[in-house]
Amino acid sequence: MKISEQWLREWANPDISSEALGHQLTMAGLEVDSIDALPAAPEKVVVGRVLELKAHPNADKLRICSVDIGADEPLSIVCGASNVVVGGVYPVATIGAVLPGNFKIKQSKLRGEPSFGMLCSASELGLEAQSEGLYSLEDNAQPGTPIAEVICFTDTVIDVDLTPNRADCFSIRGVARELAAANSLELTTPAIIPVAAGSKAAVNVSLQAGAAAPLFAARVVTGIDSLALTPVWLRERLRRAGIRPIHPVVDVTNYVMLELGQPMHGYDLSKIEGDMAVRFAKAGEKLQVLGGDELILADTDLVVSDAAGAVAFAGVIGGERTAVESSTVDVLFEAAFFAPDALAGKARGYGLHTDSSLRFERGVDFSNTEAALERATALLLDIAGGTPGPVAVERLEAELPKRPAVLLRRAKLDSLLGISVPDADVLRMFTALGMQIETIKEGWHITPPCARFDISIEEDLIEEAVRLYGYDQIPDIAGSMPLQLASSTETRVSVDRLRAGLVDQGYQEAITYSFIDPAMDALFAGDDQHIALQNPISSAQSVMRRSLWPGLIQALTLNLNRQENRVRLFEHGVKFSGQGDDLEEQQVFAGVVSGTYMQEHWEGNSAGLDIFDIKSDVYSLMMLTGKGHEFHFVAAESSVLRPGRSGRIERNGVPIGWIGELHPRMVAELGLDSAPLLFEFLVEPAIARAPASFEPISKFPRVRRDIAVLVDRELPVQDILAEVVQAAGALLREVVVFDIYVGESVDSGLKSVALGLILQEKSRTLTDNEVEGSVRAVTTALIGKFNAKIRE
Repeated sequence: MKISEQWLREWANPDISSEALGHQLTMAGLEVDSIDALPAAPEKVVVGRVLELKAHPNADKLRICSVDIGADEPLSIVCGASNVVVGGVYPVATIGAVLPGNFKIKQSKLRGEPSFGMLCSASELGLEAQSEGLYSLEDNAQPGTPIAEVICFTDTVIDVDLTPNRADCFSIRGVARELAAANSLELTTPAIIPVAAGSKAAVNVSLQAGAAAPLFAARVVTGIDSLALTPVWLRERLRRAGIRPIHPVVDVTNYVMLELGQPMHGYDLSKIEGDMAVRFAKAGEKLQVLGGDELILADTDLVVSDAAGAVAFAGVIGGERTAVESSTVDVLFEAAFFAPDALAGKARGYGLHTDSSLRFERGVDFSNTEAALERATALLLDIAGGTPGPVAVERLEAELPKRPAVLLRRAKLDSLLGISVPDADVLRMFTALGMQIETIKEGWHITPPCARFDISIEEDLIEEAVRLYGYDQIPDIAGSMPLQLASSTETRVSVDRLRAGLVDQGYQEAITYSFIDPAMDALFAGDDQHIALQNPISSAQSVMRRSLWPGLIQALTLNLNRQENRVRLFEHGVKFSGQGDDLEEQQVFAGVVSGTYMQEHWEGNSAGLDIFDIKSDVYSLMMLTGKGHEFHFVAAESSVLRPGRSGRIERNGVPIGWIGELHPRMVAELGLDSAPLLFEFLVEPAIARAPASFEPISKFPRVRRDIAVLVDRELPVQDILAEVVQAAGALLREVVVFDIYVGESVDSGLKSVALGLILQEKSRTLTDNEVEGSVRAVTTALIGKFNAKIRE
């Protein structure tokens, strides 16, 4: 927010420099981005009045002006501005003047006609970057008066970067209150005297939106001078705040907003039809706003309406139909309070950002509404005359925000700051901020003013105390903190250990966006049930990801495009599922692999990757739990993965993830040259582990028996191993698959699986009968369950 230092010092004027003032504001939490002095008033620029206009004989868009500058003879000046009129008063740069940018004024000829000076715009005087037309001065300005006596150039513009919680400082009054409190000064407020009604003209307004719009004040002013011009002092204060002067009614509402923090709006009363209401829009209701854009509103949007429909997007922007224009003579002023929750995000949802929405979304002082209306009335009457009607206020008292007292304990204040702030300073600081304070045994009960929406807990008050007491007043004290060892558990594998396990296998960690393109989301999810964002930063990041694979595939593509032909990436992050209140986040590990199994080597080219390579990588992570036997890779089909080269990861029969080769259809759609391998599994169900336990090495020998069985070729070896473990009993220490054979001497529908059974007893040497009994139990089970045949 930009403010005029001269204007600010009318409210609070500490005896410090501009730089020191900016430092004080920054240390009070109102960060000052810049302090820029206005350019010095140019010499030889005076007030001039146009006496006569003549058409230029050689140019249609130029005119020859006869200008009175208080000299013996008027000057002849050629001008192309569209707003120059007879009787108009403008700045005149006479011959010899040097304008900003080292622009020197000389006698010249324009299209053959002599010109003895230049009529100036605001930009040519250095008051703004760009401007349209000449700078119109007030009629009572005397020709020949130096421009420095009409326009104040001795000012500085302070740009304050306010945080969202400091809604109370979006005004001169709010910043001045902070400045006065920091310097123990009295706040000098302008006298706002109620303006007596001169007529009974009024508009009936009804509040139909409950707590969303609990306060609405309105006032009619009739018979204003439509030709009146906003005075220079007011225009310059608006301009230095970054607001373009438009019309006296609009300028007054903007001025009051900057001064008191109350957004206002002015309507052309002649365009209002019937009674007015503040209500929620009807779904699909249309409103053409200022500037000409048409909005299609939702039933959660607040509007101000008359009998013919919506006339304003409440708290955001006015409507074009009732806009004030140059012919307006009857005006309706509006000053209201709209609840921050009701307006949060509404303007951004339509691509709008206005000074009103900026303030209403953060909270406006609802005790200030009528005073703002009186201030605007008085200013408009001074500028354009007119007859005011009575102030009409509609209020839903029970729906207005409450300001309960907050307890500030002396012990808590001292504990957080590390020092003891004197009681007198506490009372002074909070009183200066407009708060009501009551001393109690434990400390104080403090009631924030209506403008302070950011104070609700004790820590908020402590923040206020340290701001005003001064951060630089807090001494450097070496802190002390008892050390406490971090807790550790053996019942879970840490995420960092999983990361390290993948890094050990040649993977690199990637971090991708949680928001992705809807097309990529639909491609990988197989449907268009997107989890859409209300206010996406771009269309390419407008939905929440339901898998980490889209981001990893994009990262893979970027690497491949940069000639990185061997890529192994993994990511630990969250994916989302569900809609609305059922939205759920799940932590997952995911990976993508492409290229050769090993890096290029002089011994020869490495073989390509297949699903068993990536399965081995994932299974090595599962083995960290000490319960590798609980994990199974079950052949299954997914719309994302290639049939026959995909599988579901299960733990104790519960699905926890997927593994496989990207589907050929998706390879083609994504423009990849070859199909990468993918995995993804849920973190929580995968990391439960068995606590380590000690088991002595047996002194007795192991016994190994090898068997080979013929089984159906489609039977997963994993099922065979599970049956062997169950049948062999407690003597089995390990079972290994050392050969799988398909070919000659084996029927076409069968395969030969060779198993090594390793048996051992901890307390004694096994007998032949015990060994043969275990082997027999295994073969019997395999024959019975899988119709296996034992090979001799």
